[in-house]
Amino acid sequence: MRIKSAEFVMSNSDVAKCPKSMLPEYAFIGRSNVGKSSLINMLTGRKSLAKTSGRPGKTQLINHFLINKNWHLVDLPGYGYARVSKSSKKVFQKFITQYFGKRRQLVCGFVLVDIRHKPQPIDLEFMQWLGENGIPFCIIFTKADKLKPKAIETHVADYKTILLETWEEMPTYFITSSSKGIGKDDLLEYIDALNKNLVE
Repeated sequence: MRIKSAEFVMSNSDVAKCPKSMLPEYAFIGRSNVGKSSLINMLTGRKSLAKTSGRPGKTQLINHFLINKNWHLVDLPGYGYARVSKSSKKVFQKFITQYFGKRRQLVCGFVLVDIRHKPQPIDLEFMQWLGENGIPFCIIFTKADKLKPKAIETHVADYKTILLETWEEMPTYFITSSSKGIGKDDLLEYIDALNKNLVE
């Protein structure tokens, strides 16, 4: 799939106010400093579609983007570290869970994980919550350009070992680098295939 158009639609903190169309949605979420905005910009070929910031936790709303006029890319707030007050954090953590729980248009969530680090409890707990609630998701390992291939294999294997203790199989995963464009085609082809399955 080639992305020919990517348009900002809306930002809000109320799931009930999300777009009323029944277009398929793909939601991107991860810890606040995982490189989510850079990945979205890389996928869409737009340098500033999603706002990147040196300050983690910049995304604090549900952001909808219309891609190729036929599906929505949804940029969700990061969980975990963010320089906001506890009360603000509670509010947007609440609408993250409401989005995943109530949004019927959601086809798949993409949980972004920094490949440089060992499995983090907060990421594993969030994946567990998605699994327990029957929400389909894939893992996107980011910042692959920062490690040698052998180290990437080792870190992915660490995730497999831990996840397979409670899961029947490893979720679908992608290795990506926003700066090098790694994983772009694989991710877009995966989304394209899911969209085609919805039509059939």
